[in-house]
Amino acid sequence: MSEENAIPPAGSPAPPRPLSLGVIFLTLLIDLIGFSIIFPLGPDLITYYLRVDAGSGALGWIMAHSEGAAHALGRDHAFAAVLFGGVITSFYAILQFVFAPFWGALSDRRGRRGVLRLTVAGTAAGYLLWVVSGSFWLFLLSRVVSGAFSGNLSVATAAVADVTTRKERSRAMGLVGAAFGLGLVTGPVLGAVSAQLNLLARHPSLERFGINPYSVPALVSLALCVANLVWVNRSFKETLPESARSAAREARLRNPIRAIINLHNPDVRRANIVAFVYSLAFVAMETSITFLAFRRFGYSAAQNGILLGFLGFCSIVTQGLIVRMLLKKADEIHVLKAGLVSTAAGLLVVGVGFHVWMMYAGLALTALGAGLVNPSTTGLISLYSRQEEQGRMLGIFRSLGSLSRAITPVVAGSVFALFGAESVFVGGAALSAAALALSAGLSQPIR
Repeated sequence: MSEENAIPPAGSPAPPRPLSLGVIFLTLLIDLIGFSIIFPLGPDLITYYLRVDAGSGALGWIMAHSEGAAHALGRDHAFAAVLFGGVITSFYAILQFVFAPFWGALSDRRGRRGVLRLTVAGTAAGYLLWVVSGSFWLFLLSRVVSGAFSGNLSVATAAVADVTTRKERSRAMGLVGAAFGLGLVTGPVLGAVSAQLNLLARHPSLERFGINPYSVPALVSLALCVANLVWVNRSFKETLPESARSAAREARLRNPIRAIINLHNPDVRRANIVAFVYSLAFVAMETSITFLAFRRFGYSAAQNGILLGFLGFCSIVTQGLIVRMLLKKADEIHVLKAGLVSTAAGLLVVGVGFHVWMMYAGLALTALGAGLVNPSTTGLISLYSRQEEQGRMLGIFRSLGSLSRAITPVVAGSVFALFGAESVFVGGAALSAAALALSAGLSQPIR
């Protein structure tokens, strides 16, 4: 490890604990539930806006060309809507990629609490725009605002680093992973249930105010975001003292690619590359598993919901319990490697297995791997970094995760369509193996 990243001696006093991990956990959980409410609505929501606005203006031009591409590829009308929805999803992820390092770096300079309040308030503004999005372009603006203010995760994760000792850092990151898993399981269920309530069915006159069939899920997300803002104001005390803040005067919106390339610490750079390659494999699985289940086993939407719930449950158990136990007995690098092996084996089983039980067994192994990889990589990046740069480094880490979510759905979908499901999952296993090979160069962080 470089001299600039030297760690205080082992006998130095433990950092103060002005904030409990439970407060951070609930902050992340509320945020992720609101964020993931939109997940099950994607195809229907995009189809609705295309029906409302496709006949005029730029959207009509885009759709005409999308339909032409669909026809040329031998696909039906739904293919254009799905393709268009995927582009919107990727656009949101690109915004996260650009802004996550900015919010993280700003929190290193100004403190966590103020930046967190700002990002939660900005996200609430995005949800409010969604509530009244009577047109596609207003809905798109709401996604732009929400994506630009999506710094909550990197800032809250940096707060975990602030309030934990180096010895317990990675185990604490397991709680962050558990919040992810629980939030990403609960949110889609709330989205599916709340989407059954259409305000226009009872009050058609509300349409002139921009109320649409998906305003209720948007209202639920807005209510959760407002509740989170109140919670942060009341319970989230500042975790980064003035003495530990970065000496830089201001945080500028930098080129995230350059920020990643210019990482001076080789261990931070390698850990980020490992995490990125692994994320490509995992996101490919996420975006393809329901299509595989439908094509191979004839799964319905309800059965796919159970399948995703099983995946989320396995992830919660692993990150909330198993990884915390393992990290008491093994270091982060060994846990990371075990997770990469488990992921590679799981994806391979799913790809080549033609029985339902094999699909579930493979997903269990994949979820186990994810539960080991995510906290260990987050913990390693935090341990490799100085205290005054935790927000920026973890922001870069989250930014790379967003980049993988921006590019992988389109690539994985194309591979699935052209070469079949087996290619996606075997390719994901190969990526996990590549990440395992890269992890061999990581050094043990100084305790």
